[in-house]
Amino acid sequence: MGLTGLGFLVALEIAARHYGVPGPIVSQAREAVYAPRSGTVLYASMALMMVVLTWRQRFVALGAAIGIDLVFWLVRSAVGAENMVGSGALWVTLGCAVFAVVRRTGAERALLLKGVGLALLLVAGRKTGYTWLLITSKTRPMVLDQYVATADHALGNPSWVAGRIVEATGPIGHHVLDWVYIQLAVGAVLVALYQLRGVAAERRFPAHHLVRTFLVVGLLGPGIYMVFPVVGPILAYGVDGGQWAVADLWPHTAPPLGVPRPMPFDEVTPRNCMPSLHTAWATAIFIHSRKGPRALRFLGAFWLVATLGATLGFGYHYGADIISGVVFTLTIEAALRALARGWDRRATLLVVHGAAVFTALLVSYRFLPVEMAGHPWVFGPLLLLATASVVYAYVRTTRLWDRQAGPARVPAQRREPQPELV
Repeated sequence: MGLTGLGFLVALEIAARHYGVPGPIVSQAREAVYAPRSGTVLYASMALMMVVLTWRQRFVALGAAIGIDLVFWLVRSAVGAENMVGSGALWVTLGCAVFAVVRRTGAERALLLKGVGLALLLVAGRKTGYTWLLITSKTRPMVLDQYVATADHALGNPSWVAGRIVEATGPIGHHVLDWVYIQLAVGAVLVALYQLRGVAAERRFPAHHLVRTFLVVGLLGPGIYMVFPVVGPILAYGVDGGQWAVADLWPHTAPPLGVPRPMPFDEVTPRNCMPSLHTAWATAIFIHSRKGPRALRFLGAFWLVATLGATLGFGYHYGADIISGVVFTLTIEAALRALARGWDRRATLLVVHGAAVFTALLVSYRFLPVEMAGHPWVFGPLLLLATASVVYAYVRTTRLWDRQAGPARVPAQRREPQPELV
């Protein structure tokens, strides 16, 4: 993580304490004893750490994690405390760090510590995200949902349409989408494990992989929440918003047109809609699954489609959030790939293009929503074309990079002149 990352966590811990909520360091430390918030994430993080281990060591680590969790489960049940698996995975991950320092040296120690660091970064990233969300609810009393909902008329109010579709699918469709939405980390870890499958044999990590994109998206995204606080359709225009909602309109009645203005909301709900980070992360899963086998490519496509269905169909996001999330991820992914392979002019143009489109989207949502709603057949296609331009630029540039990184052609050997026969 480095001193910079540690300093960021300490600063976020202090900021969280200022607002009366636990920060990422304390929250993670508590999970070594108390029931974790998400056991799935802790086991997924341990799975990432195990890419540096041999198969025998992996079985030992998994068995130890399950055994520790069983002990914790029995003790918590005996004292009547809340129960959740995952503490065992955290203990094993920390134990591997101690083992690396005490029993390993040189390259072996460095590789094992990198594996542990990767696991802890994923966990710390999630805790950092939780803390950011709490801070947004405390520091941003006014939200901009009316602006985004008005601008969303240019896209045909997709959240309202998707909400009615999900409602029509009944409990089966609802449960499937809900599971995919909640267990986003599962899809990410499956793709990451495929990308990192050769680490134990090659004794090194690839220059770029999915976890890097996940962490950067989670780090930068909440900063946009502070600039553009939005709570989502089901809260601003639905029954879940209670007394703070404009009216109970979602998903059967489109929001009325008018002059949008900032609206107050409670001090509990995170302002975590613009951009949609679930869409951003699902887009990253889709991108990184493209070079895998057919089953992995199908998984990436399914996770993206299901996540889009859930984010819109459950009323968590507006359509404007979705396209912003796609542009956000492609820009970050392009920058990280460029850093891994070496920066060049094409990388600069691609990142500047993505950043400019992302900024233009947010500015238009804030300052041109009435015009966008009044001319949907103009602004709707413009929004989609702007997003498509980033997608096209990303695909074209990265394909060129991949061709340049292909196996080098072996030059033909120069034929030596043969002596003439007399």
